[in-house]
Amino acid sequence: MIRLIAGLGNPGPEHAQQRHNAGFWWVDQLALREKLQLRPQRGFFGDLARWHAADGEVWLLEPTTYMNRSGQAVAALARFYKIAPEQILVVHDELDLPPGQVKLKLGGGHAGHNGLRDIAAQLGTAQFWRLRLGIGHPGDRGAVIGFVLGRPQRGELELIEQAMQRALDVLPELLRGRVDQAVMHLHRGNGAGS
Repeated sequence: MIRLIAGLGNPGPEHAQQRHNAGFWWVDQLALREKLQLRPQRGFFGDLARWHAADGEVWLLEPTTYMNRSGQAVAALARFYKIAPEQILVVHDELDLPPGQVKLKLGGGHAGHNGLRDIAAQLGTAQFWRLRLGIGHPGDRGAVIGFVLGRPQRGELELIEQAMQRALDVLPELLRGRVDQAVMHLHRGNGAGS
């Protein structure tokens, strides 16, 4: 079962609407739906909420360490509460998926995503779950930093929000360990060829 859900992003109002904060957006939506309030916890380097879900206790975390040091917060919480890497779901922006697509997977590389890189380094393994929210790619590798730190256009944002909603809808299956069903329902919403 998933015991820790970490949304990735950069803290502060100047970053709030940037594509790189898609993980924060998703955790914020989950907290809103479940009437939870994330509160600063300095010892865990982030904003935190405890969710008494139907199938057990789940921690929601938004690291306030900035993206490149996300692992500091994730690892601190995981160590303290003895949460195994495969019980962690990291929600993040994904350049390799277009807006409107969302995928779930266990393990894998970081594909240049510094948040994932740091989490894997701090946990000592890449075997944690990832919820990959598609934000699209600018088409030029040199434009990536400006792109992820930019705001999505209205049409892109609507597609991202629809994908986030689909991911929220399958979360109960994932929390119950019905991973195959969660993946099938989530990826079916991505359309043909996903």
